[in-house]
Amino acid sequence: MKVYYIGILNNTKKPAVALSSVHELSEFSRFTRGEYGNFMTMIGKTVAERTRPGQRQSVEEQDYVVHCYARSEGVAGVIITKDYPNLAAHSVLSKLLDQFLAEKPLSTIADKTTDNSVPFPALDEAIVTYQDPNQANSIAKIQQELDETKIVLHKAIDSVLQRGEKLDDLVQKSSDLSNQSKMFYKTAKKQNSCCIVM
Repeated sequence: MKVYYIGILNNTKKPAVALSSVHELSEFSRFTRGEYGNFMTMIGKTVAERTRPGQRQSVEEQDYVVHCYARSEGVAGVIITKDYPNLAAHSVLSKLLDQFLAEKPLSTIADKTTDNSVPFPALDEAIVTYQDPNQANSIAKIQQELDETKIVLHKAIDSVLQRGEKLDDLVQKSSDLSNQSKMFYKTAKKQNSCCIVM
C-alpha cells in the first residue's frame, strides 16, 4: 500500500490548478522521479476537472488508483495510490479538504493560476502519516484489530479442540482398558475355579 501523490486543486478552471501538492516517489529511480511526478500531476488534474462538485470517484490508471473528492466550494482533493483501501483514501481527502478550507479563505485561492502557489504544510505531514491506511480510517484500524483477535481466537479454539480430541482418545482407551480388565478377571476366575484343592 502506497500513497504517491496528494493534491488540493481548483477544479473550476480548465486546466485545473494544483493549488498545493506533494509527491512521495522514493521507490522510483531518481532519473525517472520527475517523469512520474509530472504524470501524477497531469492525471490528478484531469480527474479533478472531470469530477463534479459534491462527487467522489476512484479511477484506475495502469497500476494506480486516482481518488478524487470535489467539494461544492470549487476545490477538489486528489490522492494517487497503489493497493490502498478506497474508504481510507476518501477519508484522507475529506480531512485534508476540511482543514484546507478552514485555513485558506476562498477569496485568496480563487485567483491563483500557477501550480503550488498556496502553501499547505499539512500535505507534507499527511503523505508520511497516511502511508498506513489505518491512520486514515478508524474503521480500518478496528477491522485490523478484529482480524487479529479473530486469528488468536481461532488458534485457541483449535488448541482446545485438539486437547478435546486427545481427551476423547484417552477416555476411549480407558474404556477399552476397563473392558480388557473385566475380561481378564473373568478368565482368571474361570482358570482358578478348575484348580480348587480340597
